[in-house]
Amino acid sequence: MKKYEVGYTQGVFDMFHIGHLNLIKNAKEQCEYLIVGVNSDKLVKQYKSKTVVVSENERKQIVESIRFVDKCLIVDKLDKIELWKQLKFDAIFIGDDWKGSKRWIETEQQLKKVNADVIYLKYTKGVSSTELRTKADDKVDD
Repeated sequence: MKKYEVGYTQGVFDMFHIGHLNLIKNAKEQCEYLIVGVNSDKLVKQYKSKTVVVSENERKQIVESIRFVDKCLIVDKLDKIELWKQLKFDAIFIGDDWKGSKRWIETEQQLKKVNADVIYLKYTKGVSSTELRTKADDKVDD
């Protein structure tokens, strides 16, 4: 039996890469049922001031096709308590690069009140969608 019944993770998952896969796979190893939230195009524009390369519907199709994902949905909010009210997860999984940040310390405190844990998973160094965009800009077209 896995430690958690329902787990949740959330991200943009733009230009899907091995770091995204590692996060999802490692989260699934700790829960029976994994829900993955894909940030909507509008949400990404609001909080990152960036335009995604891959549309929300295509990103959702990519994520939901991964065998570790039991349910995938497009989300339009970052508020984890609001998401918990909707999804009732036991644990939320996030990269350990966020550990100690003001936002996640507050999230830990809020989720503790509803008996949900914040689990920090090892961040895959050396790969990010931002880095991939930069590399792609430097490439010569074939």
